[in-house]
Amino acid sequence: MNRTPVNPWPWSLNFGFNQAEIIEGASRQLVCAGQTSVDAEGKPQHAGDMRGQMTLSLDNLEAVLSAADMGLANVTRLTIYTTDVDESLKNFDVLGARLGSTNAAPPMTLVGVTRLAIPSLMFEVEATAAD
Repeated sequence: MNRTPVNPWPWSLNFGFNQAEIIEGASRQLVCAGQTSVDAEGKPQHAGDMRGQMTLSLDNLEAVLSAADMGLANVTRLTIYTTDVDESLKNFDVLGARLGSTNAAPPMTLVGVTRLAIPSLMFEVEATAAD
């Protein structure tokens, strides 16, 4: 798979994402459901702790990717939903460190929402990946 960044403006690179990417030569695409801060039984974890929720949500995303023989480097699009945009942005280094270690900068969107499916959850990450 070849990825070509498309950035008519460079500002998004400071936030760790490309405006768009041209994906060529991909053979499989994986569409992931939103991953949140829940344990293996689906019980919410880290109530009131944005950093903990972000970390576990990314752990869960990586587990889904791994089950498809993929990793964060295969992510071609992220949509992030949060009940507290400011708190999420304060902890965005969690996401940056994980993606940065793979040299991935997939296009992403951050969306503030009133609540998620389970009231104690504050962060959800939805991904599309390809290889």
